[in-house]
Amino acid sequence: MPEQNSPKGAFIQRDKETYAIVPRTPVGLVTPELLEKIAGVARKYDIPIIKITSAQRMALVGMKPEVVDNVWEDLGTGIGPAVEKCVHYVQACPGTTVCKFGVLDSLNLGLRLEKLLVGFELPAKTKIGVSGCPFNCGEGFVRDIGVFGKRSGWTFIFGGNSGGRPRIGDILAEGLSDDQVVELAQKCLNYYKENAKNLERTARFIQRIGLEEFKKAVLG
Repeated sequence: MPEQNSPKGAFIQRDKETYAIVPRTPVGLVTPELLEKIAGVARKYDIPIIKITSAQRMALVGMKPEVVDNVWEDLGTGIGPAVEKCVHYVQACPGTTVCKFGVLDSLNLGLRLEKLLVGFELPAKTKIGVSGCPFNCGEGFVRDIGVFGKRSGWTFIFGGNSGGRPRIGDILAEGLSDDQVVELAQKCLNYYKENAKNLERTARFIQRIGLEEFKKAVLG
């Protein structure tokens, strides 16, 4: 969690003096205008590091706390959660928008999930990956919620983790429509929110309660 006295949307760095922020870039999409704004604030406020993260976002690192509010104002973007107990992001592959292997529209579904769920408060940080084909470039099997497309519809995964204690997520359902994915994601996160321990990631939650118990609760 951010320190109580941290500037808005910022988190302290290793040196205990400077801060980083993560502008919100839904499913990794950026515009020329946003890139220009990021370059502009980096020059204006002498931000030493811009780092592309594994979450398809750009972290601006090394700023003094007194400039953070001005940086946000100049950027004009939403805050991308980075340390809070909530849904942090939705990452997505290009899907049918540009990729020759795409069979379903991962960007459209990813944007829908991003708009609905990012920032939703939970017992621990949560991440979502969406892929437009079974190659799974959105890394859904190692995300708390993963979705990948097949010609028969979306396959839905829950309980993955890529961290220090990695876990391959479990397939809960297949052949889903976009609407069914959104509905199931909400059911899974609501049940997790109501029944998980504080700071218990979805992977550890599923291991504790058992997959069948979870399926009964969210699939009926």
